[in-house]
Amino acid sequence: MPSPQMKSGQKKLSEAARHVCQPSGIVSTGWPGVRDRCALFGIDFDLWQQGAARLILAKRSDGLYAAGIGGVVMSIPRQVGKTFLVGWIVFALCTLFPNMTVIWTAHHTRTSTETFGKMRAMARKKRVAPFIETVRATNGEQAVIFKNESRILFGARDQGFGLGFDMVDVLVLDEAQRVKEVAMADMVPATNASPNGLVFLMGTPPRSTDNGDVFAARRKDALDGDPDTLYIEFSADQGAKIIDWDQVARANPSYPHRTSRSAILRMQKLLGSDEAFYHEGYGVWDGDGASRAISETDWASIGVTVAPEGVRSFGIAFSLDGSRASLAGSIKHANGVHVELIDAMTGDLEAGVESLASWLTERWEQAAMIAISGQAWASALAQGLVDKGVPQQVIHVLSGPEVFASSSMFLDAVFESAKAVRENGVPVLTHPIGASTDHLERSVAVADKFLRVKTSGAWSWRATSIDGDETPIEASSFAYWASRTSKRDPNRRQVIL
Repeated sequence: MPSPQMKSGQKKLSEAARHVCQPSGIVSTGWPGVRDRCALFGIDFDLWQQGAARLILAKRSDGLYAAGIGGVVMSIPRQVGKTFLVGWIVFALCTLFPNMTVIWTAHHTRTSTETFGKMRAMARKKRVAPFIETVRATNGEQAVIFKNESRILFGARDQGFGLGFDMVDVLVLDEAQRVKEVAMADMVPATNASPNGLVFLMGTPPRSTDNGDVFAARRKDALDGDPDTLYIEFSADQGAKIIDWDQVARANPSYPHRTSRSAILRMQKLLGSDEAFYHEGYGVWDGDGASRAISETDWASIGVTVAPEGVRSFGIAFSLDGSRASLAGSIKHANGVHVELIDAMTGDLEAGVESLASWLTERWEQAAMIAISGQAWASALAQGLVDKGVPQQVIHVLSGPEVFASSSMFLDAVFESAKAVRENGVPVLTHPIGASTDHLERSVAVADKFLRVKTSGAWSWRATSIDGDETPIEASSFAYWASRTSKRDPNRRQVIL
């Protein structure tokens, strides 16, 4: 049987989170001591929580928290377990280190009171109670006081709580999507007097009614590579359907083993709108635009104006609904592979499939492989080619694992090629630049990895904008894969696509 710390089927933080941006200079972590104290309390954590805690408490060579300057910034949907995680970290620290002061603030009194209720229940646990001096909940004061004179104080920012403290060791800014600049200016300096202060900003993506500039700015800094900030984000894909249980699992690593379907459905109903659920249930940020796996810089760096000569292959991708298709070509040459998008089609594809079969029939003798994928039309195109006399050994309908492999191979080749260009090496993958490449450029700009097989991590391309099209990059990936895997050599001089 797996131990509580290694529960079967759970994902590590790096596998579950959309973004994990680590501070630099990490040489150790205070997690083992906190973990052992929590174990004494009878508390265990999921794998992703263990990974997050290890980074939250990570230290540099001077013994200070690596995120002590930029803070711990977490964008996590509701009902994932962030209060559980941070709450128990704080409880453990308070019992391990005397005279600690922790300020836990939320924007609204209701949220602060709810969190205090959870902490009061934690303090009453049989194994925790011996460490507790008292729990105060009268005269507007909400606090957990420990026997070693550490304390956790709770209050709402909209009531002015958090001002006037001389020294704060840990500052937790809950509902960070509503933190205002003035609150940061008023409260954060109090942590400067602590020998090893730590600030948490944790919340969900700001809604249109929130003043979320502070939270958004800290997120942007982390994504841009701030070396002093820890940033962790869980979120569903842009444009995800409500409710798609695969997307719920993408956004919430506690589903379904800790957070049930009924809990998710209850939250959706109480939130009352799709916009609210996108932000608070799915953790999706506005204003991001489409996410992309290939950066604009890397893609641009491997563009060329002249295609090489070599052995051709073709890749054809059909969308799942059969309304879109793309045709790409590849040229295998001495230094690698060159790919080009030849055509992209939309609408009723029945006539388009016939035309495509005729076009490929005129060129198959020059090709090593014609690689096809897409449930809607792949079989029809393959049969159409056979009917027109194209040998079956030239035609290949990709299996699911081959689609996943082609996606990974293409992405790896882009990264390797961009790195080679930076280091004055020879790229193993190139593509053309110019106006004729617009369809592929737009596809790359909105194409991101979409997990297809949870157990293996296999993924394929998916457009992350509503009007995006993944088929151009899919077709290019298939063509690249064909060039890399086909052993057929038509032994004919190739022309530029």
